[in-house]
Amino acid sequence: MPLNHTAILLMAYGSPNRLEEVEAYFTDIRGGRTPSREAVAELTSRYRRVGVPTPLLAVSLELAGRLERQLNLDPPDDGIYTVHLGMKHWTPRIATAVEEIIESGADRLIAIVLAPHYSKISIGGYRRQVEQALGRGAPDIRLDFVESWHELDGFLEAVAENVRIVRAEFTDPDDVVAVFTAHSLPARILDEGDPYQEQLLRTSELVARRAGIEQWRFSYQSQSHTGEPWLGPDLVDTVEELAGQAHRSVLVASVGFIADHLEIFYDIDIEAKEKADSLGIELRRPPMLNADPRLVRALHALVAQRSPHPALPRERGRETK
Repeated sequence: MPLNHTAILLMAYGSPNRLEEVEAYFTDIRGGRTPSREAVAELTSRYRRVGVPTPLLAVSLELAGRLERQLNLDPPDDGIYTVHLGMKHWTPRIATAVEEIIESGADRLIAIVLAPHYSKISIGGYRRQVEQALGRGAPDIRLDFVESWHELDGFLEAVAENVRIVRAEFTDPDDVVAVFTAHSLPARILDEGDPYQEQLLRTSELVARRAGIEQWRFSYQSQSHTGEPWLGPDLVDTVEELAGQAHRSVLVASVGFIADHLEIFYDIDIEAKEKADSLGIELRRPPMLNADPRLVRALHALVAQRSPHPALPRERGRETK
């Protein structure tokens, strides 16, 4: 009897590889609507400051490779696993990755967005792309779409450990205020009952508890200028507020992002850091998980939770790096 073949599709937002691609990338984000020259110039300037390509694609590919190796060393069930990567707004596209999965002969697909929290606007868009690609080529593949993993134990522990390490680097760790962040979205999602903010606050609470942090806030970053209200408070505004309250040690930890890319390098390392410096605040940021083995193990556990037929006991392999 042939082994079951489970394909894992990891998905991320995408990022241009060259400055010349910024306009086309921005247009893709806007659903084909061409952005203004001023908007393109501003985004290009930001990418120029942080450097292109950002590490997003490289670390996502590395994460996919490590996860595939781990799943086949320590399979959750008696089958084979392949791991594929697709980007929502750039290459390699989600549709291309789904085509590869179809050609591989997989009979099951577990789709995981590399963003832990659900919103219909964000995660819902990934799901639509996956379902459309499957509908065109392989409607019979069983799809298991992971909508959120904001309470995944290994993820929480890895972020908390990084927070603990960086907090200890401050002169007086007891004075540190932690600010957890995520990408802002239009405020109307709250009226629609979207769980995004609730999940973010839950993750922040759990990370703070594990890291032994008593003073913490939550703020949004990366707000887009679309003419409608977006979720707040904004990170820069929170830094100003903390300065007004005489806080001088601030740790900014993203819980909504897991990889190094524009929103980390520019919004935190440049914009928030410059504001903090101007206000006499020491601001530090823990490293992102990227392709960290701890994240690999967490995602392995997530896949195992979705496996309907656990493997028989056997000698397990373990990836060490």
